[in-house]
This record gives sequence, structure tokens and C-alpha cells, in this order.
Amino acid sequence: MPETYQLFIDGKWRPASSGETMPANNPYNQDVHAHVAVASASDVEDAVAAARRAFAEVWSKTTPGERAKLLNKVADLIDASSGRLAMLETTDNGKVIRETSTQMGYAARIFRYYAGWADKMHGDIVPLDQKDTLDLVIRVPFGVVACVTAWNSPVAILTNTLPAALAAGNCVILKPSEHASTTTIEVVKLCEQAGFPAGVVQVVTGAGDVGAALTTSTGIDKISFTGSAAVGRKIASVAGGNLKPVTMELGGKSPNIIFDDADFDRALVGALAGIFGATGQTCIAGSRLLVQRGIYDRMVEGLAARAGQIVMGDPRLPETEMGTAANEPQFDKILSFIEAAKHDGARLVAGGGRAEGPGLDKGFFIQPTIFADVRNDMKVAAEEIFGPVLSIIPFSDEEEAVQIANDTPYGLASGVWSENINRCLRMMRAIQSGVVWVNTYRVAAPQAPFGGVKDSGFGRVRGEAGILEFMQTRNIFIDFSGDKRDPFAMKF
Repeated sequence: MPETYQLFIDGKWRPASSGETMPANNPYNQDVHAHVAVASASDVEDAVAAARRAFAEVWSKTTPGERAKLLNKVADLIDASSGRLAMLETTDNGKVIRETSTQMGYAARIFRYYAGWADKMHGDIVPLDQKDTLDLVIRVPFGVVACVTAWNSPVAILTNTLPAALAAGNCVILKPSEHASTTTIEVVKLCEQAGFPAGVVQVVTGAGDVGAALTTSTGIDKISFTGSAAVGRKIASVAGGNLKPVTMELGGKSPNIIFDDADFDRALVGALAGIFGATGQTCIAGSRLLVQRGIYDRMVEGLAARAGQIVMGDPRLPETEMGTAANEPQFDKILSFIEAAKHDGARLVAGGGRAEGPGLDKGFFIQPTIFADVRNDMKVAAEEIFGPVLSIIPFSDEEEAVQIANDTPYGLASGVWSENINRCLRMMRAIQSGVVWVNTYRVAAPQAPFGGVKDSGFGRVRGEAGILEFMQTRNIFIDFSGDKRDPFAMKF
């Protein structure tokens, strides 16, 4: 019997005010495994009002140590529930169990990381020209934060923002994607179990209109959004009209650059992992593979052979290496990009369509697909696909590699493969991206800041930068002279 997930508002689980729900489908077999409440605009406003009360009456009065204790409790609960959470996320969005299992461990780790930061956000004493004035600089929370997250890695994306915002002292309202909501709701249940006060952590579910109701509310003090650049622009526009700060982690079209002096076997594996890990449904996917001409043909041949060996099947089984597209609209979108690449004259060397075979007939499976001899102006290379489709582009020298790499509106991640350290240092400075991996790809850590430039967004998650995104600076002047001076005279 499919479970029904409700909204969590002001410390209570409740159905949507309209009674409406939406199905949660397993992209592997199309089974409906859950029903999720669809919030109304009034439900969203109830959540905002509850968050404002909770911040004013309870949460703003907690000590950093109290917040840290609660965050550590959530981490322990995630660890205890990691197997169940991983299986649920795999069921919800088709990502292989080996990756969702790792991500649950990562989620617990980042909760603990930000628990450690809660009591370490020190201020400053600023030396002034005025002899009898003390100047204090402190950091304070915004108040109520809206976090709108994506469907490709719901818990990992959630934990990029939620623990940092809470450690900073904010109340948080979560709005997960309508395509994968269940594990976000489960994490909120763990926050409730840990003992967070009513209204501090809440979740409202539904489609884009629910996200719009949340991000346009004047009761929201800060917005964090993970998703497409198109939706990010809309949210940023509305936020600007309301003078609300935003953090945006948007899409990417990341260049993964292999020079002819690279360790060939390591680079080949890195190229495969960069695009076919997570079925290519990740903003950091190395979807543009730039290969120097001296090893170009060998690399194309090697990648095509390895792509054909990738094991596809039930993502809940540990032997499966690549799962499904997360939902039907994304499945159709990926296939349309493949057809566009064929029409534009890219040379297909692997895959090229829907995957078929035993156990694949009901799922949104797409063959690991590789196009060679791609031009950077082709649609397959210019636009984000969010799927297992690799474009291989040849280049001659370092200068051309930089030109191709930066010829994109995006700037989230990039990779450089070379045994020449001087070249690597030059490239990491020249490439326009928020993250540069050198002789590796898809590495992440709670301590390391992450975010993009250009159309890939602004602001950072993770690391010290991640908690600073959820705090604002307050300056305090204290006059201890006791003098009675002209009240209309500025003290310079």
C-alpha cells in the first residue's frame, strides 16, 4: 500500500487544505509507491507565519550549543536510517543504490560539520579613530529562509543548505521537487524526532506554483534555490523586486579537458564517471569532453568500448552501474537532444536511444550515449541536457582548449587532466568555473565551498562560505566616554 506523505507546518503533520495529492512514481517500473500532499497558497502562508513566530519567540533565543546538539541528533538519526533512506531515494528518482547509500552517509557528515560551526561564528572588534568608542561586528541570522531543491539528488542537495541555515540560527521552509519529494519529507521527520521546535523546520510540497508562492512571500527573508537557470532567473527577478537576497546553484555545461600528456587510463575513467555517474543527471556532469588531437582517436575508441559495458538494470541492486532518467519529462528531453545531435551531424559512437533488454522494458532507461566530432555550437554541446550524453570535442593546444571551455554561458565545474603541473596551474586560473578538478572529477567535501559563476548561479554552499550565506553582518558602536556632546554633531 503506497504511503501518503503530508505537509509539516507549525510542528504538525497535516493534509493539504485542498485535500489534493500527487503520485510518486518509481521510474524503474512506473509503480506508484507514495502519494504526496499538494500545498495551496494558504498552506504556504501558514508555514511562513509559523516560521516567523518560531524565529521571534523560540529559535532566535537558542544558543549555538543548543542548535549544534539538535543538528548532531539529526546526523545520528540519518545514520540509523541510511539504508531505508537510500532505498527510498532510489525508488523515487532511479539513482543507483550504490550512490544514494553514499549520499546518505554524506548527509549525516554535513549535518555534523555544520553542528561544529554553530558556536564558531566569531565576530570582530574593530579599532577606531574615536578613543572612547568600541566597535563590534557580529553575525546574525536572516530569520526565515526558503530552500527550494531539485529532484536529482534530493537529500544531498537538501543537506547543502538546511544544516547551514539552521546552524546560523534561521528557521527553514523546504520545498522539494514534485518529481522526488519523499526523502526530503523523511529528513524533516528526523528533524522533528530530534526535537526541533515547532515552526523551525517545515516542508510544503507540490509543483512550481507552490515554489512560486513560497519565494514570492514577503515573509521570507532569504531564498536558496537549486535548479535550472530559467527558473532561477524568475526567482531572482521576484526576489529583487522584494529586495530579498538569494543563493543560486543552477545548471552547468562543464568542460572536462584531457591533454595528450595525461595518464590516459585515469583520464578515461574520469571522463566516464564525469558523464555517466548519476545517469548524467547532475549539474556538474562533464558533458563536454575536450580531448587533445594527439590522443583523440584513441580516447574516442576507448570511451565507446567502455560505455557499451556499463551495467544497466534495477537501480536498487548493487551490481547496477547506471539507473534511469528520473522522470518521464526528463526522459523525453534527453532523447530529443540525442536526435538533435544526429541531425546536426555529430558522429554517434555509442548508444543513441532508449535502452532495451531484460528488466529494462518499463523503465526510463537511456543508453550511455557518446557523440564524437562535436562542434561547440551544436545544441548537444551548447545546452544542458542533464542526461547520459557525452559530446567529445577535439582541440589542438592549450589556448584553444581555454577558448572552447569558456565559450558557454555556464560556469559551474570543469576538469583538467595533465601530468604537467605548470599547465594545470595555468588552466585552473584561465577556466571560468566555480570548481576546477585536476586529475580527478566529481569530488565533493563538506569543508569545500561549491558554486558557480555566470549562468551557473552565485553564492556558495558547503564550507565556511556555506554558513556565511545564511548570516548577515551587524555593526555595533558603543560609546563609553560618558561625555555629553552636541547631539547633531557626527563623531568622526
